[in-house]
Amino acid sequence: MNPDDFYYLGKILKKQGGKGHLIALLEVDEPENYQRLESVYVDLDHEWIPFFIESVDILGHKKILLKLTDVNSADYAEAFTGRELFLPLSTLPPLNGNRFYYHEIKGFHVIDANYGEVGILEDVLELPHHSLFQIRYLNKEILIPVADEIIRKVDRINKILYIQAPEGLIEVYL
Repeated sequence: MNPDDFYYLGKILKKQGGKGHLIALLEVDEPENYQRLESVYVDLDHEWIPFFIESVDILGHKKILLKLTDVNSADYAEAFTGRELFLPLSTLPPLNGNRFYYHEIKGFHVIDANYGEVGILEDVLELPHHSLFQIRYLNKEILIPVADEIIRKVDRINKILYIQAPEGLIEVYL
């Protein structure tokens, strides 16, 4: 199983009650889209083990009440506390236009409307209050905020991300 074929869904926070229910925090924009999950992978000591799901109830604030098949006691549920949840990338719905998943644009060429070729997008750094494109140009790192007003076009076929960075931002790094 290749970890690059999965995405982080969230984390189990604690057990709930005595019948194996778990409270999890989903790190997704729309938790309600995950209410009909059939299975999930749980990181148990660096092995991702699939578990079937009996039920998912939305609690609000990105929290869910999760019942995994065969997790039927408080003691067994306790072993899942703090564990991370994953799903295969293949379960993500395709995005189009200027919407994208961070993993899908890694390796894209970045072209700025004013500066021209900026470099290769190495990663998207997810910070607490915002995300940054991490771009490599020769031996230099360029960081540009991920924002709708900066992204001009996502060309998935040619693997190009067209942007318009704030004036002077790229030059600061060079």
